[in-house]
Amino acid sequence: MLPMLEDQDRLFINKMAYRVGSIHRGDVVVFLYPHDHQKSYIKRVIALPGDDLRIDHGRVFVNGHALKEKYVPPRFEDDRSLPEAIVPDHQYFVMGDHRSISSDSRDFGPVDRELIYGKAAFVYWPMEQAGVVR
Repeated sequence: MLPMLEDQDRLFINKMAYRVGSIHRGDVVVFLYPHDHQKSYIKRVIALPGDDLRIDHGRVFVNGHALKEKYVPPRFEDDRSLPEAIVPDHQYFVMGDHRSISSDSRDFGPVDRELIYGKAAFVYWPMEQAGVVR
């Protein structure tokens, strides 16, 4: 996620994005943590409902194609694997860009659409991190 998001950063969240549009692979979404709806997480959408997903020693394959993940910093790559699975209807597989330290769908499973409430748009604090989230 660019700029690199850190804990306690302040950002604008576009809460209208998914009321009028669709969630796309690569979007950085904000959602309620599935096991505690008092917490919000920010992760990147890796696979959509119906996608065939497999992770082989850190390499992510969606619908048989390896993803080019330039947003994952080399120092945060990992070698975890996940067997092939189909993402269920109305759910999204999300992963953090800091793979080696991220709690994401590899741990808590795909995220229900109803828990996703916005798209990360712009970091405004701290000022040296200000910028559009990509």
